[in-house]
Amino acid sequence: MFNCHVCGNTTATSEFVSEVFTLESERRVLVEHIPAQVCDRCREATFSRETTEKIRQLVHGTVRPEKTVTLDVFALA
Repeated sequence: MFNCHVCGNTTATSEFVSEVFTLESERRVLVEHIPAQVCDRCREATFSRETTEKIRQLVHGTVRPEKTVTLDVFALA
C-alpha cells in the first residue's frame, strides 16, 4: 500500500520520471526514465528499493552516461 512520506496521501500512479541527483563534490547527474510511484496529491515520486539500488549502481559505477548536457544555473539569493 502506498503512503506518501510528504503529504500522507494514499493514492499514487505508476509513471516514469527524471530526477537530478547531487553526488559528492556537488556533482549533479540526471537519470531519466525512472519507474516510480507518483503521489496523486503532491506529485512526490517514490522509488522501490530495487530501483534505488539500480540508480546507485548506475551513477557510482563505471557505466558512461548516454549523453552530456549543458545546464543553466540560477540562484535566488
